[in-house]
Amino acid sequence: MIKRYTQDKMSRIWEDEHKFQKMLDVEIAVCEVLAELKVIPKEDLQTIKKKAKFSVREIKEIEKRTKHDVAAFVKNVSSYLKDSGKYIHWGLTSSDVLDTALALQLKEASSILVDDLKGLIKALKKKALRYKDTLCVGRTHGMHAEPTAFGLKMALFYDEAGRNLTRLMAAKKIVSVGKISGSVGTFSHLDPKIQDRVLKNLKLGSAFISTQVLQRDRHAQFVSTLALIGSSLEKIAQEIRNLQRTEVQEVEEYFSKGQKGSSSMPHKRNPVRSERICGLARVLRGYAQSALENVSLWHERDISHSSVERIILPDSTMLLDYMLAEVTDIIEHLVVYPDNMKENIEKSGGLIFSQRIMLYLIENKGLSREEAYSLVQKAAIKAYNKNLPYKELLLKSEKLSKYLKPKELDKFFDYKYYLRNVDKIFKRVGLKR
Repeated sequence: MIKRYTQDKMSRIWEDEHKFQKMLDVEIAVCEVLAELKVIPKEDLQTIKKKAKFSVREIKEIEKRTKHDVAAFVKNVSSYLKDSGKYIHWGLTSSDVLDTALALQLKEASSILVDDLKGLIKALKKKALRYKDTLCVGRTHGMHAEPTAFGLKMALFYDEAGRNLTRLMAAKKIVSVGKISGSVGTFSHLDPKIQDRVLKNLKLGSAFISTQVLQRDRHAQFVSTLALIGSSLEKIAQEIRNLQRTEVQEVEEYFSKGQKGSSSMPHKRNPVRSERICGLARVLRGYAQSALENVSLWHERDISHSSVERIILPDSTMLLDYMLAEVTDIIEHLVVYPDNMKENIEKSGGLIFSQRIMLYLIENKGLSREEAYSLVQKAAIKAYNKNLPYKELLLKSEKLSKYLKPKELDKFFDYKYYLRNVDKIFKRVGLKR
């Protein structure tokens, strides 16, 4: 099985080399606009664009003394520029660079996640269409309810994944925003038009208002969206886990050659990947809680959010990247057992047809709902307790025999009746071949 997740690509976004490059991109973009406005000489801009660089190792060494990462970064970059270095970080505060660079990183990470989610949607669509008319039993409270189609389960997940894509696109937009507004967001040293032009060049949105930092409701929305997508993946994984139970065995995770399910029991074939997804979804929800705690900062800013984000933003994006790829692969290689579904649906002995019979008695035989419910339920309880065919007990019921003839009863025990609107549902969610 080929794992297609882009973990290396995603992790590179969060490496120091890439982070500092994005910070340098911001610094140079500001210098370009300042040169256009004749705030700094064009000769110095050319020197900056040609010679500006950094060394992660040197930045780390400088930071040991400064105890400030951006100050260390600015000092290192300026060291390569001689006199022109004085224009690096001109009129900026640390968060102008950090938050705008972070927006660039989050935009890149979001693009990967969008592609991942589109891959899952494609896989769910394929499975939904393949099993559109595959009959299985629907369960409520874990108990047999009424017939449904396995394709409808996949169509449901497909529809939800589509909503998650909409949410993710909105979250991507809300965090693809930067600021160049200075120490407390007043644009004291650089006019708002400079921010607008810089961010346009960086292909980011421009915050209308900020303090020293971009407001963290943006990041909270982003991480909460990732957590919600994770919960949807857990929903899919949990359904697979339940349907793979020995007593059910309607689907199964693909079990590859050489794979082992247990160190002690050679027969075991466990839904370990789905279980892993369920566990990791909890981690994402924990990160969402941390992101929400970051929204409230002291006055124009404090630094309590920073240490949290250094963990939750890289981790949550890498984690969801992995989870989306895993679930997509699980769905693509899912082993489905239609014969077992058919066998399981018969286990109720026809009890799953009770509602249709009740409604017929109300609509066509003049019974009240309470009367019809009571008659149908009484026979159902007896069939359940004695493990007898429900149809047989209905025919033997003296009270029901007044209203239902044998030939009349036959038509109610028809599974196809429950699939008659499947095509309409598929059309409603936009599923077609």
